[in-house]
Amino acid sequence: MCGRYTLLADELAIKEAFGLQQSLDFYEPSYNIAPGRKVLSIIHDGKERRAGYMKWGLVPSWAKDPKIGYKMINARSETVHKKPSFKRLLSSKRCLIIADSFYEWKKKLDKKQPMRIQLENKDVFAFAGLWDKWQGDEEPLFTCTILTRQANQDMEELHHRMPVILPKDREEEWIEPKSHNSVDWKYWLDYEKQDRLIHYPVSTHVNNAKNNDEKCISAIIEE
Repeated sequence: MCGRYTLLADELAIKEAFGLQQSLDFYEPSYNIAPGRKVLSIIHDGKERRAGYMKWGLVPSWAKDPKIGYKMINARSETVHKKPSFKRLLSSKRCLIIADSFYEWKKKLDKKQPMRIQLENKDVFAFAGLWDKWQGDEEPLFTCTILTRQANQDMEELHHRMPVILPKDREEEWIEPKSHNSVDWKYWLDYEKQDRLIHYPVSTHVNNAKNNDEKCISAIIEE
């Protein structure tokens, strides 16, 4: 699964990496992005890419209570096309969720060691995501979920699951509306041509979602 990640890249790096023309003056870097927080996402409106914040934890448009979002931070890529909450979004509401690393907790006997995982080249990247719009009594709520998959060889020693990281040359096809009706949507999720992942241990300081500072990513010596 994916339950915590970072986005520390500067505005220019993000705009260049994802071909954005708009200003990102609203963007705020974070060392510790947790469920329920706002996450930088990119959609395609049919003409161009647009970036903005969504709340992490999908609230389907038909939901009666937005609290359901805390149970829907991830969607399994193997079954997402079968689940009522996600199936319709595959053909209409795909997004990129921007990150530059994520955390996973490695089980060690009676404790868990937090690890920070990055691309080997340490570039910013995109998780495959789905989004929806929920209308309450006040302003509409835009929410999203991160797709997950079976861990690859770089992740399997840490956890049996991992987020779907889109290869750079598949990002446009993932969010391009014309591709949303493709019956072969797993083409993007199962594609193995991606950069290697690296990881290192960090302090349990990151365990507390309220902590959002450089100490979250500082390397430690693993016991």
